[in-house]
This record gives sequence, structure tokens and C-alpha cells, in this order.
Amino acid sequence: MSKKNKSALTEKDGVSQPETTSKTSAKKIQLKRRKQTPTSEYVTQILKGNITFLSKAITLVESTNAKHQKKANEILEACLPYANKSVRIGITGVPGVGKSTFIESFGKHLTSLGKKVAVLAVDPSSSVNKGSILGDKTRMEQLVTDENAFIRPSPSGTSLGGVAQKTRETIILCEAAGFDTIIIETVGVGQSETAVHSMVDFFLLLKLAGAGDELQGIKRGIIEMADAIVINKADGDNAKNAKIAKVEFNRALHLYPPKENGWVPKVLVASALQHKGIDNIFSMIDTYITDAKKSGFFNEKRNQQNKYWLLETINQQLKDNFYNNPDIKNLLDSEIKKLKESKTTPFNAAKRLLGK
Repeated sequence: MSKKNKSALTEKDGVSQPETTSKTSAKKIQLKRRKQTPTSEYVTQILKGNITFLSKAITLVESTNAKHQKKANEILEACLPYANKSVRIGITGVPGVGKSTFIESFGKHLTSLGKKVAVLAVDPSSSVNKGSILGDKTRMEQLVTDENAFIRPSPSGTSLGGVAQKTRETIILCEAAGFDTIIIETVGVGQSETAVHSMVDFFLLLKLAGAGDELQGIKRGIIEMADAIVINKADGDNAKNAKIAKVEFNRALHLYPPKENGWVPKVLVASALQHKGIDNIFSMIDTYITDAKKSGFFNEKRNQQNKYWLLETINQQLKDNFYNNPDIKNLLDSEIKKLKESKTTPFNAAKRLLGK
């Protein structure tokens, strides 16, 4: 073979991309990135009930980006005069109690009465990779297709008990969008009940019968927070156990004084799967809200909640500012080293850090 012959493996030049096309595409992408929806447009569309803009606004609220937070705050301020016109219901219970099935059945009942329902479902975030499945939309197949319902799963993050830190702001946006019933579903573990209780008008606790769950109902903290207990999955062979559990929970409730407004928590049984008992639960909540508004307790409770979250936010901000201070970071390492060497006490170290 002649040396001049070219190898079959010789690489040929590829077809070059037309320069004009690539430049035009790049310019379009840049213009699209630069073009940002003004705050006024967000507010206008949210007040019209535009779900797309509502979802985008909630994403801004949940973002940790400083620019997004600034814009979110502007939207919230503008929406605030149109908020606070809904009934907020908190629903909690241990994993497996049937929260998603119950909320779907309850939500469908509300929309059949002409109500607009927003479900804020808080999904537990992994403590390892910080991720969440956010699967509530797949579990509520019927409700998610209802034009009078809006389901927003949010990651719990690292906030108290798995309740999303921005849930209260999201409530304001949903109310401004015209939703008159806000349902907040919690993770149902840890201290999530405490946080949800401080942002809702009615707190519903779901329980199971025949699962050793009756004793849990007697625990002071849970009973004191619940405005009602619903024994779910009261169907089939479990229907008899549900009736027995109802009696036991009622006995437990008699051990505690009535609520501030004189309300005595009720115990009801339901089967979310068979849509049984749902109408009774709605009637009970409706009665509670009507009485609370007449007595003035409804507004009083909301004012107390606003004060609580103001102080909570201040505490959180002070804590963040403290630990993010560069001087504190350096001094903290130094004090920890002294503690290891037994040269100081935790109390004196804390005093010096706070003094700084």
C-alpha cells in the first residue's frame, strides 16, 4: 500500500452549525431569561384565581434566593388585604391513618357544596439528602382534577416538626386567590401538631381503632390541641372496633376541661374510603366556626396566632443572624476547644458568645 494512501480511520470535519442560527437562539434565550413578570401582574392574576401564577408565587415564597424572597414579600403585601377570609383546618395523624384518603373525600364533599378548597400537604424531607417525594397529588387522584380544588405539596425542610416554614405565607396567597377553605395536612410525627395548631381555626386529629392507638389519645398534649377526633377506616371488620374506640376516646376527653371558648371536643367515626361520616364531620366544623365567630373567639384566636408567629420569626431571625456572624463562628470554635480542654463551662462560654 502506498504511503500516500489515507487511512480508513481518518477523521473528517463535521458539519458546522450555521452561525446566524446559533446567535439568534442564544439571543432569544437571553431575552427570555431577562424578561421577568412584574409583581403587579402576579397580584392581578392571583386575584383572578389563576392557578399557574398562584403556583409560581408559592415557589417564590418557598425559595431561599434573596431576590425571590424580596419579590415574594412584595406579592404577599399586595395580597394581604384580600386574605383572611377563609376557614383554616389542620389535619394530622400517624402515618398510615389515611390522611390523604380522608382529605380527598372531605375535599370532594366541600367542593360539592360549592366551596373552593386548597390543600397544603407537607411532605417529610429526608434528613440525609434533604429530598421529598411530594406524592400527595398522586394519592388524591379525584381531588386533583377538581376545578374547585388546588393541591400543593411542599417539602417540610428542617422547620419545626416537619411543617413547612412558609406555610403561613402560602395560606395568604391561597386566600387571595379565592379559596375559602384551606386544609393543612401535617407529617404526623414529632412536634408538627404544635406548629399546625398555631396556624389553623380548627384542628382535627385522625386516629385508628384496634391498633393500640386508643392509649395514645389519652396523652395530654394531643387531646388538649384537638378540637375533634375522627376514628378513620371505620369499615368492614373494623367498624365494631371503631365504635369501641369512640367510647374510650370520649371517656378520655372527660378528663380535661373545655376549650377557651367552651367547646368540648367531639369524637366521630368515619370511613373515608366509603365516604361515610364525612357530612357529619363538616357539620360539626361548621357549627364550631359559626359559634366561634359569634362569640368573637375566632378573631381573638387569629390575633393570638399572629402574635405567636411574629415572636417565632424574630427568634428565628436572631438565631440565624447570630450563627451567621463571622466573628461568632471563629469565637464559637475557640470556646468549643476550651470546653474540650476543661478550661471553661458551657454557661460561661455562652455568656461570652452572647456578649460578643
